[in-house]
Amino acid sequence: MLRKLVRITILVVIGVAFIYMAVNLGKNSTAAVVGDIAPDFSLEDVDGNMVSLKDYRGEFVILNFFASWCPPCREEAPELQAFEDEFGKQAKLLILSRAEPKINVQEFIIEFKSTSTYVLDYNDSMAKPYGVLGQPETFFIDESGVIRYHHIGPMTKEFIVETVNKYKKDPLK
Repeated sequence: MLRKLVRITILVVIGVAFIYMAVNLGKNSTAAVVGDIAPDFSLEDVDGNMVSLKDYRGEFVILNFFASWCPPCREEAPELQAFEDEFGKQAKLLILSRAEPKINVQEFIIEFKSTSTYVLDYNDSMAKPYGVLGQPETFFIDESGVIRYHHIGPMTKEFIVETVNKYKKDPLK
């Protein structure tokens, strides 16, 4: 009887601790949200060049977190390329690969004939500062470096254009 009471007490304590941690997890988050300055990074692109977000200050940036094996990322790849083809000179599309070998990203680029800039986050270091839990997740960052919109899931070219035009100083033409 005493063992049963001890087991029940332990389970209750564990349950209360779990609930406490779940409730307080969001309160202690340091992830950037809409309205915050986008966390900067310096990561290698697929050509071996260092790319920093701050280098694009003054430009509208679309920061897309992706993985080459992710079905929704593969679904949106042609849409991202269509946007890049038509509006790539007016808004910078940066695609951040989450913890993948360079060869996987290079094969993805070839498969989808992508001309976007892909940066390699080998240890997934930017997921936490941006609060990214999955992929694709996309951040629309204005010319001042402020996150204006956060989208979870795949996007169409039309959705990207509409969202950029909502927050960009000069609409896409």
